[in-house]
Amino acid sequence: MLIDHKCLNLDGKMIFEKAILKTPFTRPNPMPDEACFLFIKRGYASHYSEVTQQNIYTNEGILMKCGSYLIKMLSDNEEGTYEAIAVHLYPEILNKIYQNELPSFLTSVKENPVASPTFKVSNDELFDKFFEGMMFYFSNPELVNEELIVLKLKEILLLLNNTKGSEQLHQILSSLFSAKEHSFRSIIEAHIFEDLSLDDLAVLCGQSLSSFKRSFQNIFQMSPAKYIKERRLEKAARLLKGKEYSISEIAYQCAFSDLGHFSKSFRTHYNCSPSEYRTNLPS
Repeated sequence: MLIDHKCLNLDGKMIFEKAILKTPFTRPNPMPDEACFLFIKRGYASHYSEVTQQNIYTNEGILMKCGSYLIKMLSDNEEGTYEAIAVHLYPEILNKIYQNELPSFLTSVKENPVASPTFKVSNDELFDKFFEGMMFYFSNPELVNEELIVLKLKEILLLLNNTKGSEQLHQILSSLFSAKEHSFRSIIEAHIFEDLSLDDLAVLCGQSLSSFKRSFQNIFQMSPAKYIKERRLEKAARLLKGKEYSISEIAYQCAFSDLGHFSKSFRTHYNCSPSEYRTNLPS
């Protein structure tokens, strides 16, 4: 549930956005024509791209180039709230503020581009101070004009560019609006053991749920629910052959959030419970 929402706009586009939400809250975030830097002020988020998953915590940020994303927002405080600031980056806005002469760090595409479309920024006091300053302007929007928004937008881009020691970050900056194509199969394989619904997977594939189900059936020759459950149970059976993890840990690793549901599904598939399966393995 949205508790508070404020934004600072330029040319009719939302550039800086602050939101406070009651958690848990899941938001599909398709970005075919924009990039974004998200900074969490309170709470944390489980962040999914087409092929990656990362947890982002308080006072951490994540840079996202254009693509399909899903964010599960969660709380680590008694109020059960999550607060974040997003900086939205559009090619036409960047061309305007740099007068069609983009700085080299936004245009010099590096060779061998990285596979990940995101970069996580952690433990950086400069970003903490920047977003602490932005809180003042969200509280006093009457003090904000176009020149200030342009200044702050250039400032955050320079902070990102000056972040030390990351070739991955610089490669993302130089290709913010060049989406990498991922196959349907690769997206499914990347997230098959994540606790994601079919709706969530459809978002990451950039499709409606009905189109997603048709595509899945065509590619895997099986319904998504059946294929995903079978793959998760097969992984569980492999893990049960070892002694490293408890049955509850194995259920969690295979994206079963409920131990009872895991045990029932396992028995239906293998005709025995997980504990019986483990006990009856050859020595």
